Order: sequence, then structure tokens, then C-alpha cells
Amino acid sequence: MFDPNQLTEDCRAALSEHDPHAAVTAIVERAVSTPAEVIRALGEPQRAGIQTICRAPDLTIINVTWGPGMVLHPHNHNMWAVIGVYGGREDNTFFRRSESEGLTRHGVKVLEEKQTIALGESIIHSVTNPLDRLTAAIHVYPGDFFDTPRSEWDPETYEEHPYDVEHTLRVFEASNARLDQA
Repeated sequence: MFDPNQLTEDCRAALSEHDPHAAVTAIVERAVSTPAEVIRALGEPQRAGIQTICRAPDLTIINVTWGPGMVLHPHNHNMWAVIGVYGGREDNTFFRRSESEGLTRHGVKVLEEKQTIALGESIIHSVTNPLDRLTAAIHVYPGDFFDTPRSEWDPETYEEHPYDVEHTLRVFEASNARLDQA
């Protein structure tokens, strides 16, 4: 049975493993393998947004719900991450830094329900929910995700600038406004 407190304890213990990234990946894979249990514990996703499960200097766990058609611009985390989808679909477009162009596209990874991805600390990606319904995922980071300086890129010009939390919140709000109109 999925329990957010147990997830936090397990992830915190995994941070002391020889390969914490792999250990956390295995934990998240187990968690999202039973989506109904995650939904029972966290509630049926109703709106786009971010629910904090754990926030500490060494660990952040968030429950992210992407609205229908929602697109989050390219960004980095400056730490590794593990993402496990327990409802819907998340399309990740990956980028590399380019001296002449700012960023260049470097592939796509589609995550379906019950799938997990481990992202390295230098990964730059954008996220799209291509569905006409909500997508929900557990995200785990080995640090304080909310207090770590990072970057985002303009989706049209690929110009880099400091990550703007307010812009991201507006993207979630706009998605919820579209949900309200549906």
C-alpha cells in the first residue's frame, strides 16, 4: 500500500546507499506500479498544481499534476531527479546547451502510467501533457528543489535566464482556467 510518509522514509534511507539515484528510482518504480494506491493516498487529481510531500535540505518529494495540454518551458534542476507517472502521460523533450543557439533538441521520452525515468543533474527538459485530461506524477530530488538556483529557457528563442517560479505558477493557473472552461 502506498504511503507518502513511508515513501519519504524510504527515499531518505536510499540517499545513504552506494548509488542513491538508482535506489530512489527503484522506490519510485514500486510506488507508481500501483496507481490506484497512490490515488487512494494522495487523492484523485482535480487541478493542475504541485503538492509538496517532503521538503528538506537533502530531499524534496512533490506530487505534480499537469493540466490537459499543459506545456512547461525548458528548464533544469541542477540535481538529479526521479519522475514516476501514476496517471496520464508526460512527454519530456530533452535539450543540450549550444554555443551558437542556446539550446538544441536532443530527443524525447514519453512516460506513460506506471513508468519512471531517472534524470541526471545536468539534464535540461521541457514537459508536455499531450492528453485532454490530467496527468499526475511523483517527482523526487536529492535536495531542496524549491531553494536551488536553476535556469529556464525561452521556448521560442532558447535564451537562458534564471528560473522564474511566478511564471511557472502562471502556467499552472492558466491550465486550471482552461479546465474551468471545459
